[in-house]
Amino acid sequence: MPPATSHPSLSIRLANELDRDRIAEIYNHYIKNTVITFEEELVDGTEIATRLAKVFKADLPWLVAEENDKVLGYAYASPWHARSAYRHTVEVSVYLDHQTTGRGVGSALYERLFERLRKKDIHVVIGGLTLPNPASEALHQKFGMRKVAHYQEVGHKFSKWLDVGYWQTEFEATP
Repeated sequence: MPPATSHPSLSIRLANELDRDRIAEIYNHYIKNTVITFEEELVDGTEIATRLAKVFKADLPWLVAEENDKVLGYAYASPWHARSAYRHTVEVSVYLDHQTTGRGVGSALYERLFERLRKKDIHVVIGGLTLPNPASEALHQKFGMRKVAHYQEVGHKFSKWLDVGYWQTEFEATP
């Protein structure tokens, strides 16, 4: 685990329904302008509220990073797959306001997210990344994750074929 990230004016807390429109705004930038996500249709606050509810129903965290009462980014864990044998495995994601990258906010979010996940009965944490993505690769490696899979040309967005890689780390869970 990397050392604690220092951001005196940054607070990290559980997301709530009041954050849904801001989360949608952050995420929609990536939908419209990047291949970071394979979603192609913009989402609204109602859809985000549904996604928040699913994460919380699974007893998993969805965190937001806030500075001066503005949400700068979010990170969450979701169930890897629905079948019960996967119950000790989660997939993590982090998204930042596109003007906030490079300030350590993503690291601060993942640090807090991983702290919470270690207190749960979680054994494997997985992150899926569109490749290439050096910044996201570095972030996941910073948290002890290693590349375990590379799927070629599995996504198609903005008229090009895209690769996906998966990073993984394990915790000491006792089922």
